[in-house]
Amino acid sequence: MADRAIGLSHPTKSLGGTVQLTGSKSESNRALIIEALGGGKVTIENLSEAADTVTLRQALTDVATANTDSEIRIDIGPAGTAMRFLTAYLAIAGGRYHLTGSERMKQRPIGMLADALKILGADIQYAGQSGYPPLSIQGGFVQRASAVRIKGDVSSQYLSALLLIANVLPNGLELQIEGPLTSRPYLTMTLDMLAEAGISHQWMGDTISIAKQTAKPCRLTIEPDWSAASYWYAMVALAEKADLFLPNLKRHSLQGDAAIASIMAHFGVVSTFENGGLRIQKASSGAATEVKELDFTACPDLAQTVIVCAAAQRRNLSFTGLHTLKIKETDRVAALQHELGKIGVQLVEDGAMCHLRTDGLFRPGSLTIDTYEDHRMAMAFAPLALLFDHMQINEPDVVEKSYPDFWKHLKQQGFVIS
Repeated sequence: MADRAIGLSHPTKSLGGTVQLTGSKSESNRALIIEALGGGKVTIENLSEAADTVTLRQALTDVATANTDSEIRIDIGPAGTAMRFLTAYLAIAGGRYHLTGSERMKQRPIGMLADALKILGADIQYAGQSGYPPLSIQGGFVQRASAVRIKGDVSSQYLSALLLIANVLPNGLELQIEGPLTSRPYLTMTLDMLAEAGISHQWMGDTISIAKQTAKPCRLTIEPDWSAASYWYAMVALAEKADLFLPNLKRHSLQGDAAIASIMAHFGVVSTFENGGLRIQKASSGAATEVKELDFTACPDLAQTVIVCAAAQRRNLSFTGLHTLKIKETDRVAALQHELGKIGVQLVEDGAMCHLRTDGLFRPGSLTIDTYEDHRMAMAFAPLALLFDHMQINEPDVVEKSYPDFWKHLKQQGFVIS
């Protein structure tokens, strides 16, 4: 989308037919690192078209084809997963690198991962503020330690970045997880995808061990993105009538965001796996079930979508597991508070818990949503166009980060975009 803002509405308030989702960004980004370290034995099918994945793929191509005699500059823009995964990957690749990103990326911490890599033997320096990108990385690895301890409640991507390179380290890796583990399904996804490539691990207590080993010939087929599916769940919940089919989504998925199926049952959406995919339908009136508290520790990327949907349904709920939202593309808790305030809804922080207060919910004559350079803000609020006749979303291009066909798919489902 070239415009700086779009108008969004839906005349019929009804949805139906098929929506073909892109491959999972989370799976795709892991697969790219496994492929890059796989010695030509690993191939990928149904790679995501998300901007983050395109960025990571291009960076890996640039590294593979670059002249390593001079410093190679890699700018990953706002791609957070690429920053974490490349920090680990470049530490073991040959050459010298300057790894940087957008202004917001320079505010997102990387120190915990960089410090863990330095303990293992990496040569990483901060080219700006200590603990944050940009990074100066001298590739090549003389392993000084095989065990490292890292907190589990900051970002699972730090842990995944280390695990993805573990099998090519001369002495392997023993990763000790300190404290509670956030986003456990993402860590399980990493290990399961490594296993598909023949790379085994042991997980005993708080320690994951991967010995030095080589990948086996394999084809990694990427499942469609459950994070993308979550926005359609919200639309089904808020539509007057809805019956959608999402091909190729699996009942037993590697993706933690598949939890949206059980979460949205509370909001009146029925999920049925049939004919090689997922059917989601608007249940009959009153089918939503009672729930007082939801925990997003394992699936924080679903939080914005569910909170906005709950607000629109006037549900006074409490939420936990939102602590990682503050270091994402924006401070997502603050962004939600500001945008929900435009319709009279409060999201109140109370220690580790947030409470949704919807008693003041109203429908303004027109609603304008700011997106804070955050793709999930745009897509989480878009379903409100099923309720508000005049709605504007600023900076709609942000969806390209994870779901570039989002607005095209909305048009196909009867949304009017101006």
